[in-house]
Amino acid sequence: MFQVFSQSDVTALTEALLDWFVAHKRPLPWRVHYTPYEVWISEVMLQQTQMERGVSYFQRWMKRFPCVSDVAEAPEEEILRYWEGLGYYRRARFLHQAAKAMVERHGGEVPSTQEELSSLPGLGEYTVAAILGIAYEQDIVTIDANVERVFSRLLNIDTPVKKHPAAAFIRQEVRRFLPSGQARLYNQALMELGALICGKAPRCALCPLARWCEAHRLGLARERPVAEKKSAVIPVSSAHGILLCQKHVLLVQRPSGGLWGNMWEFPGAVVQTSTPQETLLQRLAGMGIAAEILAPLGEVRHNYTNHRLTAHFFRVAAEQELTVKELSALLGDISHRFVLWNETESLAMPAHHRKMAERYFLRKPRPAAEQLPL
Repeated sequence: MFQVFSQSDVTALTEALLDWFVAHKRPLPWRVHYTPYEVWISEVMLQQTQMERGVSYFQRWMKRFPCVSDVAEAPEEEILRYWEGLGYYRRARFLHQAAKAMVERHGGEVPSTQEELSSLPGLGEYTVAAILGIAYEQDIVTIDANVERVFSRLLNIDTPVKKHPAAAFIRQEVRRFLPSGQARLYNQALMELGALICGKAPRCALCPLARWCEAHRLGLARERPVAEKKSAVIPVSSAHGILLCQKHVLLVQRPSGGLWGNMWEFPGAVVQTSTPQETLLQRLAGMGIAAEILAPLGEVRHNYTNHRLTAHFFRVAAEQELTVKELSALLGDISHRFVLWNETESLAMPAHHRKMAERYFLRKPRPAAEQLPL
């Protein structure tokens, strides 16, 4: 059984929550005007992103793309570059597609109905609810991990919050607690409470809802929410080569579908049965380049989804002394670019490649081309 509150308790609890939020809310940039566009961008960016990092990306994004039409008109490569570092690049592509659809169907405005929003690429139930409840102040609730955590303690939910019956009960109660006409304050207050007070390590002494919290009363706050079984972490290894030619470095473009689609990286492959060095040389040979390894450049570790990647990087050179034009001819139909070694920062790259580019090319002060390690 889960805790059920009387309507009088619901009213008192909600008033205490909203009063706390008004007094303690963080001065976040999308809370200045609450425009639908800003709310949309902030919610997409903040999914699985820490707040401080999200604010930085949001401000940079708004400076470059102050309205929907600016996003729609930009090339995908630029969208990905401004998104780089946030991960989950499908979100950026969907955002780009949705902006184009908003221009075509809604005159560049973010629509205000659930039906219209849900028909746009990449706008799922959570994002639609956030736009309608926070930007347009419709009586719709927004339930994220913070809200689930608050209600798992408030109601003493003793089963995983994302599974039946807990998920349905939490949604029912979050809706029941919503004071009519105050969805903007209510949704943000719950998320703010979960972020600042009712976090993974609850700060019950500071919580405005402690007097009503059943898990707190029972001394179970630290045991809620009940954890789900974690997926096993899969180790992955890859090998990549930095090939310089006439002060240019070779980059190849990933396929449009799948992980890091259309982004640029140093050529390489996933290591399976061979050594990283053998894997890399085989990959380059398959691209038409007979190469040799000159020196190891170290490793970059990166976690994504349930994978733990170790990327090995090497300085490589073609066995024959060739020009950029000659190397490009060997690569044939492979989507590639030779860019000046100190201009890799202009292209969107997966995080582990960006880290290596910054380590190797963008050290401060930048080395002269002739000082690059061979």
